[in-house]
Amino acid sequence: MFQSIRFRTLITAAIVLASLYFLLPSVLPEIPASMKNVFLKNRIHLGLDLQGGMHLVLEVDTEKALEGNVERLAVGIREGLMEKRVRFRSVERKPGNTIVVELPGKEARADLEKILSDQFPDLEVKSAEVADGREVVTLKYREKRMADIRKTTLDQSLETIRNRVDQFGVTEPEIIPQGDDRILIQLPGIKDPKRAVDLIGKTALLEFKLVDEEHSLEDAMRGNVPAGSVLMKGSRERGEGGGARREPMYLLKERTLLTGQSLENAQVKISDRFGEPYVAIKFNPQGARDFDRITGENVNRRLAIILDDVVYSAPVIKERISGGDAQVTGAFTMEEARDLAIVLRAGSLPAPVKILEQRTVGPSLGQDSIDKGILSTIIGMLLVVAFMVVYYRLSGFVATLALVLNIVILLGVMALFDATLTLPGIAGIVLTIGMAVDANVLIFERTREELRLGKTARAAVEAGYARAFLTILDSNVTTLIAALFLFQFGTGPVKGFAVTLSIGIIASMFTAIFVTRIIFDYATWNRHVKKLSI
Repeated sequence: MFQSIRFRTLITAAIVLASLYFLLPSVLPEIPASMKNVFLKNRIHLGLDLQGGMHLVLEVDTEKALEGNVERLAVGIREGLMEKRVRFRSVERKPGNTIVVELPGKEARADLEKILSDQFPDLEVKSAEVADGREVVTLKYREKRMADIRKTTLDQSLETIRNRVDQFGVTEPEIIPQGDDRILIQLPGIKDPKRAVDLIGKTALLEFKLVDEEHSLEDAMRGNVPAGSVLMKGSRERGEGGGARREPMYLLKERTLLTGQSLENAQVKISDRFGEPYVAIKFNPQGARDFDRITGENVNRRLAIILDDVVYSAPVIKERISGGDAQVTGAFTMEEARDLAIVLRAGSLPAPVKILEQRTVGPSLGQDSIDKGILSTIIGMLLVVAFMVVYYRLSGFVATLALVLNIVILLGVMALFDATLTLPGIAGIVLTIGMAVDANVLIFERTREELRLGKTARAAVEAGYARAFLTILDSNVTTLIAALFLFQFGTGPVKGFAVTLSIGIIASMFTAIFVTRIIFDYATWNRHVKKLSI
């Protein structure tokens, strides 16, 4: 079947037409509305270095997450001791992620160890001392568990940031871990870098606490914060007459009644009364039950809604609130409310993040890179074509046709797979051009040798392709394996180079071995050419 020139021509035509079909949405500036359903939505996307955007390196404070876990363990141990009616003096978290339990005597030590083995297997006793008849036991996390918490914190941060970026609407973002506590983020096409940084870096820890109405706010602001309470600033409110914003202060109960982990959804809505945007939140079933209980137990008290240690509102609970619905207000602009809804839906980061590196690539620089990349590709093609035509004459034109088809197929496959074209990717295309004609050079030189031995044009072509095939296959497969390794273990621009090189190698083998053979077979079989221009 593959001996048939017509059949091979049909295969080539089908592949080329399919490539043009996939490539068309990337080439045309705008597809008519009537034709949008005909074409795929897939297209070649431009990378950060070509269309501009933002490059960020974040450091995740995994130690802060570890401290939070230790703090929760301390609370759990305290509650466990109270539940089992074990006497103790204090349970406190200390620096170095340790928990110090002070017991009234040795007799309580066995009860503590029983609670630890049953409920807290990740803790181990670091030291135990007896002083003035009291026993002081220092606990710490096991090393393996601490490593697991750090890794989980990085993974959760990565997933949360990816969810936020996806909802922000960035096409083809690059979000990957670096080392044990860093995240690399590349956002092509970002027009508002500050907004993106605010959205990505916001911890978005939503909490509900009661306002402390039993103590004086003025005394607390002078430094006399009562035990069990915390002083917290509020979001800036517009002054009277639209004047400058002010930041109110709140005295709150330290205990958190509910967190954003119980959220199911968050949406931006417009207030009927003031026409201002606010964020409507809905709790999951368990959160709705907790919110119903909290509001029922605290009617006529103020409940503060806090995001990242800033009080956005503290309304009075007029009655029990069932159904799991609440509102976050705070004199938002529409954009601020939309971003807040995004971070609440995506979830809070398990630990704070710090920006270590921030670079912005302007669109003009990206366009300059595109222009130079296209120019280098054209110059490379022209030089290759000139050499092939001068040195191999009409056979050089055949190689040139194969080269053009190779580029079309390469770009078509990239569009099919929604690939991202980067500046190193353009370098991969230029390298592919050289490798594509390299296969033809091997074939043509082998064919020349056969002609010098006195063989006919048809026999020389068959021998030339047969003898060059293994050499071409060997060189291309080894390069393809290297490109696949680059794709697997590389990041960012290296992956872009590997993608274009991998596709280009496969396409060049098809055009150099399969397509050009059709033309030579047609000339020697159907047209009975006796002498090759090679």
